Amino acid sequence: MASDQSASDSADLPLPPPGDADLVAPPSTASAPPPLPSREVEPTANDDPATPPAQDESETQPSTPDGRSRRGLSSALEFTLALLASALFHMALMVVAGLWMMEPPRRDDLGSLVLSHVVPPEKQEDIFPERLDEQLDPAKELIFDVAASGDEPGESAIAPPPMAPAREETSDEEEQRVAATGPPLPLVIPRFDQPRIELPLETIGEQRAVVDGYTEALGRITQEVLTLLEKEKVLLVWCFDQSESMKDDQQEIRDEISRVYEELGLADSAAGGALTNAVTSYGANFLVHTPKPTSQADKIREAINAVPIDPSGREIMLQAVSRSIAEYQTYAKRTRRRMALVLVTDESGDFNENYRFLENVIKQAQDARCMVYVLGREAVFSYPYAHMRWKHPQTHHVHWLRIDRGPESAFVEQLQTNGFHRRYDADASGFGPYDQSRLAKQTGGIFFLLPSIETNLVRGKNRRYELEAMRLYAPDMRSREAYLLDRNKSEFRQVLWKVITDLNPYHPEAAKIINMRVHFSPQAAPFLKQADHEQKKAVVYLKYMAQAIEAIEAIKPLREREYSPRWQANYDLLYAQLLAYTARIYEYGAYLEHFKRNPKIAPPRKKPNLLLIRWDIHTRKETITGETIKPYVEKSTALLKQIIKQHAGTPWAARAKHELNRGFGVKLFPYYRRPTPTIVGKLVPVPKL
Repeated sequence: MASDQSASDSADLPLPPPGDADLVAPPSTASAPPPLPSREVEPTANDDPATPPAQDESETQPSTPDGRSRRGLSSALEFTLALLASALFHMALMVVAGLWMMEPPRRDDLGSLVLSHVVPPEKQEDIFPERLDEQLDPAKELIFDVAASGDEPGESAIAPPPMAPAREETSDEEEQRVAATGPPLPLVIPRFDQPRIELPLETIGEQRAVVDGYTEALGRITQEVLTLLEKEKVLLVWCFDQSESMKDDQQEIRDEISRVYEELGLADSAAGGALTNAVTSYGANFLVHTPKPTSQADKIREAINAVPIDPSGREIMLQAVSRSIAEYQTYAKRTRRRMALVLVTDESGDFNENYRFLENVIKQAQDARCMVYVLGREAVFSYPYAHMRWKHPQTHHVHWLRIDRGPESAFVEQLQTNGFHRRYDADASGFGPYDQSRLAKQTGGIFFLLPSIETNLVRGKNRRYELEAMRLYAPDMRSREAYLLDRNKSEFRQVLWKVITDLNPYHPEAAKIINMRVHFSPQAAPFLKQADHEQKKAVVYLKYMAQAIEAIEAIKPLREREYSPRWQANYDLLYAQLLAYTARIYEYGAYLEHFKRNPKIAPPRKKPNLLLIRWDIHTRKETITGETIKPYVEKSTALLKQIIKQHAGTPWAARAKHELNRGFGVKLFPYYRRPTPTIVGKLVPVPKL
């Protein structure tokens, strides 16, 4: 492995060699999801993307039957150990406050994961992040240069030379840096030339139907409605998401819906008022656009055109479905009509609301004989969010605006950190968001997966997975309660969940250590202070990951007894990532030390009018601690290549390629930008999606 400095600068860092462990970290006792903070709680304008704000508002979540009354003395012992672990954690911070160099600790000294603790579900911290700060300088949002970090398959993981001409981040260049690259994986797209023959009340719907776009999806819905009309009259309710992110889709949808009604108007079964229609919409509030259902296509088009854009950023999705059903259920019963509802959205809705209301809304729809169809977007792979790029018309700064887009499973099943900070990727999962997919399936409807990548989706990839391969990796579509019961009975799955929650970058205490700074001051004194602080954090972070690796290695025999290919893949990727992240954090601390001793000089200004803003960390293939981290690099590389082969054609293989492309080294590069222009008039607010 290439090296431009000996490992002597960092050989004493706490980095035990990877290997099989003898100790299993106690499984997590968390049996309900951590609550999301209120949407009204916004980060302050000075928050760094690597240090999300503390989240101090939560909602009480329902408990799940996990047998807590039987814990007795064991619970008290766990609580005592948690207190002891917390004390040791703070003692460790004091010890490393003045140290970066230290002797490698023995693996048996590391104990259990530091942040393990037993708390009731209603007091658990949020595993999901709060909304991105809308006033952040966009450059602070752009954590890693995609081309430099290998964030996209096919991109070089080697960063540009440090004295290369500085580049201003223009909108065109931003598109080039974040645009999808690499050949898409093959996918056999099922075609729907014929509707389902019978649609009884008890029909189990489809959790995923991959379509080319709105034309194909609405064509399928037309056939479904015509099939229903063969037996009974129908009330079709259209429920629209009012969010800003849907604006680009709305015109296309309206045009396609007009075509749908033209086709339905030609059908004898739809004549004479057999088909009536209604329109509702939602954002922070719920609106009824057709107080009385109508069979006139022009009135339906007028109602759809009246759907507003809600600037609040809130989406009460399940409440809107529930209120739509309640609004028209009496009419449907009185006129003896079968009700069908089409939900049109590009987001998955608020997690807290979904957790609380999903099963009740499913029951309500079943009781009302209402089939729910969803025109939605693909969930991000085991991550709740995606980000949309928005350029401010006055400052010309590019903001990344967060939207709810996943996950595809009842709970996340992968790490929420990329090793340095919270994730910002939009890796496709191959499935729709869990709540929408389950709602469609349990009511006899269909979730239509729209595969196209939106123009402004940050780090979106136009990737399609192999259909047959993905059948084995489908997420569990049972209720969250059933999911939790199964996970809590499995030591293997519990340990994976424990590692995910203990290395949670949105947990306020964990974030103090595992969210690493990636933007540094261009001034010497602040830079040295920042670097010293991050090096001390890195020492503790390495201990965290060493403990997590021990726990994962200890359950390796259980992997072979796990019947689910999905959970086997979860284990494989999480294990490989922990090894890779250990190598990168070690390299991060060593490189900062190297940079302090051998600082590079960057001019404060560059032509034509660029200003030096900061130094940014980029990942690269070259390392400066080659022999020290070599066991981790080699083992992680071998595991990632094995994932690519064993789980070919799946998101796990795609993510493994991404990790390999990133490389294991880091380097600082100067970041330049034009001065912010003088603002004339009132500053345009950053939208909420």
